[in-house]
Amino acid sequence: MNILDENITESQIQLLKSWRIKAHRIGHEIGTLGMKDEVILPLLHQLRNATFFTRDLGFYEKNICHPNYCIVSLTVGQNEVASFIRRFLKHPSMRTRSKRKGKVVRVTHTGMRMATSC
Repeated sequence: MNILDENITESQIQLLKSWRIKAHRIGHEIGTLGMKDEVILPLLHQLRNATFFTRDLGFYEKNICHPNYCIVSLTVGQNEVASFIRRFLKHPSMRTRSKRKGKVVRVTHTGMRMATSC
């Protein structure tokens, strides 16, 4: 299950949908609007095989790694988020949920960097 943080714009969500990439948005389809960062992690613990995409760099920490989910911190412009999510999901080392889970990843224009892998 792909989960998008509230800080991802509606236009980027629509672009993902046009590419047939399914995602649930915090505060709309899952969780509540205005959820604090410290509440998002327990929500991810309850879900299986979740991949959480955010532009919040506070999620790029090795101590929040958990084998049930993947966290992807996107360090790109707000109008580039959808294309970087699509590129991430198509990357050979991240193509499946089983390959992604247990990882905390930062995605930038220059590539991907893992904080840790559980």
